[in-house]
Amino acid sequence: MKPLPAGLNQSAWLHGEAAFTTVRTRRGVPLLWEMHLARLAGTCAFLGLPAPEGEPPALDPLPWGLLRLTATPDGLFWSHRPLQPGPRPADGVSVRVTGVQPHPQLAAHKTGNHLPSLLAGREAARAGAFEGWLTDGAGNVLDGARTSPLLELDGRLVVPAGGLPGLTRAAFLRGKAFEERPVRIEELPHVARAWLCGSGVGVVPVREIVADGWRVTLPAVWPDLSDPALIWPG
Repeated sequence: MKPLPAGLNQSAWLHGEAAFTTVRTRRGVPLLWEMHLARLAGTCAFLGLPAPEGEPPALDPLPWGLLRLTATPDGLFWSHRPLQPGPRPADGVSVRVTGVQPHPQLAAHKTGNHLPSLLAGREAARAGAFEGWLTDGAGNVLDGARTSPLLELDGRLVVPAGGLPGLTRAAFLRGKAFEERPVRIEELPHVARAWLCGSGVGVVPVREIVADGWRVTLPAVWPDLSDPALIWPG
């Protein structure tokens, strides 16, 4: 047993009273900066935290990086690290549907209460999957542990309702027709195509969705993209 370090004896670390966003950078330039700052400001308002303000910090010109902004009652903090996800999965990725449920009032926000996403990601990793999808008590798919899901159902692009408003997904959907609605787990075997969208990976096709007792195989064709905010980094 160790004494608690003084720097951790604060509500942000003890109770998760914090908000964050993770911004992809290209040669030190934050991508989708205004969108990230606006979403973070909305979460700060929801949690009663000070509004995030200011210009991006001066960053090392990494070929690809991830800039994390963390808002707490004591201010806005940042960290920057290289983004190195490894070789692009040419055949797409596998997704595991988990039974992990986020807090219904916090699912639409990136907060210090991030444990459900960590648990869903660990469950997926144990099953050999790239990503884990979180669900709710009503049997709906909500979100990914580290990415935002996008589905094609009945010829339409569908954003599952109830999760985080993903910014990479929103950038990919600009100019495209789509609907946002609840998606029940029972609908997943009827998905024609699916993608994962996130700052760390861009837009990645899904080759299979796996749940207890069933799996569905999908055509995994990478979208033709050149926007540095949307492609697989590197």
